[in-house]
Amino acid sequence: MALEAAIAELVADFITKGRPSSRHQTFDERRAGYIASTVLAGEIEQRVTVEDRDIAGISLRVFSPLNAEGKLPAVIYYHGGCFVSGGFATHDNQLRQLAFLSGCRVIAVQYRLAPEHTYPAAHDDAERAADLIWQYADELNIERSQITLAGDSAGGHLALITALRLRDANRWLPQRLVLIYPMIDATASSESYKRNGDDYVLTRDTLLSGFEAYFPQTELMHPEVSPLWRDDFLGLPPVHILTAEYDPLCDDGEVLFARMTEQGVNCSAQRYLGVIHGFFQLGGISPTARNAMRDIAAKISSPYPL
Repeated sequence: MALEAAIAELVADFITKGRPSSRHQTFDERRAGYIASTVLAGEIEQRVTVEDRDIAGISLRVFSPLNAEGKLPAVIYYHGGCFVSGGFATHDNQLRQLAFLSGCRVIAVQYRLAPEHTYPAAHDDAERAADLIWQYADELNIERSQITLAGDSAGGHLALITALRLRDANRWLPQRLVLIYPMIDATASSESYKRNGDDYVLTRDTLLSGFEAYFPQTELMHPEVSPLWRDDFLGLPPVHILTAEYDPLCDDGEVLFARMTEQGVNCSAQRYLGVIHGFFQLGGISPTARNAMRDIAAKISSPYPL
């Protein structure tokens, strides 16, 4: 399918500018550019309340539907940004929309970023945040039995590893996982890295430089670097994976679906056509992004895992 019209304009502009590489930017420039891109997310959703919390040193932002009362299902959300950028500022509008459309409390986690903090800093923050949210469920007014772990890109990676760590520790498990074009293979061995790696704004260079910054001294096939190749998915809760047609990571998400299914996980996947990596944050210009938001909201608000 052809690129959506507005996304095609972004791609054409990127190519006209000579396909600038993230490797030629400082990390501060990457972070500022990510924040600047939030204008593409659309009008700010106002039908929610937003509260910043700090629990035992972990920074959280809690998005609740307006006038919500009592305990609600919850989403613990890990932002994207290739492990080097992103945070509350880059995901505020999407998570406002998700809370409003789903009727759930959405709890965003701020984890430490590379290159200042390398592996396992973000992984440990993600796991600790999930445990703290579960422990403080009554104070946060959420249902312990109805917690979804979700994230996009690097955040999808962190959601997956957090669930695997929770399972291995035999503490508690989320009701489901929602992985939005997750970064799960630092070897970049899929065909989609080749066919979609150069032209579509968030490129192979963007993704791999993030892996390199966060995992500078860890083997690429380490199970917490490239979890795509793990053989121990059995025991995870149901998983839903979103992929994008023109994303270097498209094949990775679909291979993950196949591998999880083969290993006995209740898994589903959907490829969104005509869009690129990061499209979930382009709701102001992309009808497909708005559809994906509604799809995810329906998933996480359902009493059934998938």
